[in-house]
Amino acid sequence: MLLKLSLSSMRKMMKDYLVLLIGLVISITIFYMFQTLALNGDFTKQNSVISSIQLVFNVGSVLLAFITFFYIFYANSFLLSLRRKELGMYMILGAKKRKISQILFLETLVLGIISLVIGTIAGAGLASGVGSLLMKQLDISLEGYQPFYLPSIMMTCGFFLVLFLLTSSVNAIKLARTTELDLIRAEQQNDRVQRKGFATVLLALIGLAGLAAGYYALIHMEELREIGLFIAASATTIGTYLIFITLLPVFVNALKKNRVWNERKLNAFTFAQLRFRVNNLTKVLGTVAMLIALGVGAMAGGMAFQKNVSLMAEMGKVYDVIIHKPVPADYEALKAMTVEEQNTYRYKVDDAGIYYLKDDLLADPPLINTIGLEDYDPDNRVKRVSTPLPSKVYSVYDHPEENLGPDIESMPPDWQEAVTGEFINSYEMINGKAVRIVDQTTYSGIQGEERSVVLAKVDDFLKYKQELKEIDERQTRLYADETGAEGPQLYSKYTTYASLYAFTSGTMFMGFFLGIAFLAMMASCLMFKILSGATRDKDRYSMLRKIGVRQEWLVGSIYKELFVVFVFPALIGLVHVLVGMNMFSFILEEPYVGIWVPISIFLVIYTFYYWITVQLYKGIVLPKEA
Repeated sequence: MLLKLSLSSMRKMMKDYLVLLIGLVISITIFYMFQTLALNGDFTKQNSVISSIQLVFNVGSVLLAFITFFYIFYANSFLLSLRRKELGMYMILGAKKRKISQILFLETLVLGIISLVIGTIAGAGLASGVGSLLMKQLDISLEGYQPFYLPSIMMTCGFFLVLFLLTSSVNAIKLARTTELDLIRAEQQNDRVQRKGFATVLLALIGLAGLAAGYYALIHMEELREIGLFIAASATTIGTYLIFITLLPVFVNALKKNRVWNERKLNAFTFAQLRFRVNNLTKVLGTVAMLIALGVGAMAGGMAFQKNVSLMAEMGKVYDVIIHKPVPADYEALKAMTVEEQNTYRYKVDDAGIYYLKDDLLADPPLINTIGLEDYDPDNRVKRVSTPLPSKVYSVYDHPEENLGPDIESMPPDWQEAVTGEFINSYEMINGKAVRIVDQTTYSGIQGEERSVVLAKVDDFLKYKQELKEIDERQTRLYADETGAEGPQLYSKYTTYASLYAFTSGTMFMGFFLGIAFLAMMASCLMFKILSGATRDKDRYSMLRKIGVRQEWLVGSIYKELFVVFVFPALIGLVHVLVGMNMFSFILEEPYVGIWVPISIFLVIYTFYYWITVQLYKGIVLPKEA
């Protein structure tokens, strides 16, 4: 009999369960995708680029698991609150708490298993699509990649089953500790109206000071570094909660006291509803604001890093092409590019050092970077080396215990930047040797092998990624053959770009999907909190309808009331994001690049949940028309 009653109740609450189900499916789907991209063992072993970004998806999984943990507890607590009166009636009619607890346990577990099945299937589809998109973006073969991956399934099912069992047990314990009278009178509890006082003013000032300190730390992150990150996180969080707790009720009271607005249609009732409701919503609204900042910030940060990859590669090297011991295939590749500058420099190599001919360097002085990312200026980024070299020999990387002789001077900083930063694209070629610039006489006396290095700058290195990749592959084979090193590391502009692009692409995908999950669960929590108190408003709307208030006016009042509730955390959260992106300004040229994309995604998700909340709220509080 109790099972039939439970099924009947679940059918009546299908809309509420459906919202919870959607949030769980989104979380499970994204969690499974992260695990698939991080745990595909055979695939990641074959692709060093992917293995380098495994950490990104593992971090994303941890963050998603953390927020999902609280989301599931909060959502199930909400569903339990909606059924308190019903469960209390069952107890009064003779049902035992043990039986009701068992039914609640099974309901939560069944809902979890359904969401787990749907989420795993959807996750396999998402892992397939996202994996293909990511590999295509990174120009990596999908051979060995398994979207339907057993270790990922086991990890996902194991984690979420433990969560569902834990949640079910907690709900059963809560029910066992609650008396029948408390359950029956759950809807009769009154909302608390906050009173003004010195403590409120003090907390408001502390909140404003906290936000100011947090924003200052975000804007000056370069100078503050680790302490700035701690100040920004703690001060902004504390300030946000205190602002909602103290100033939001004041704002709602100000709306109520404004006669022009208060006397329009049902605004007096709407503002009164807000005034009673807002004090019970302040903490959850503060949480929602912080989750909005995290969700949108995760997407915006990932996109900003990915969009600034080419700039970071430019900061590493001026020259797009560095070719030691060029072969015909290298020259053919250069012919396929639009070369703006191309210089060839001769050098010799022996067991003691690498010797560049001074005459070649002075005839075609190379370009070097003059500033870093923090001082980036596209009109003043590079300069041509002009420091004179009057002496016979200049050296760097010499061992201090060696007697260098009176004719050997330390290499000037600009020339050192050129020959070590631009000419050398793999530290395997140095292998503990000194690097020197020598005059013609000294050069002729060196018995080592003579070689050449070609430096070239093209119009846009991103147009020639395939040619640059092939050049770097030949250079890697050259160093491997000469040094015997297995997979020597290259530091050309292309390899720097490729590694950064892989990492930031993983970060962008992780941030994008993590942001969507955060936003979906955040909006669900706000919706659940609003709906949990809806049954107490039912009599008020019914009374207004009975005295002749039109239905459309009541509907309009609901839209206005919930809009105010939804808009405040959205505004605060977006301000946090816009200020917070400044923390990347010292490592990114354009931290705000493409920020309209995550903001637009957030607005779509948030508006959808606002509309769903209004519809569910209307279904609860508005009297049914005959």
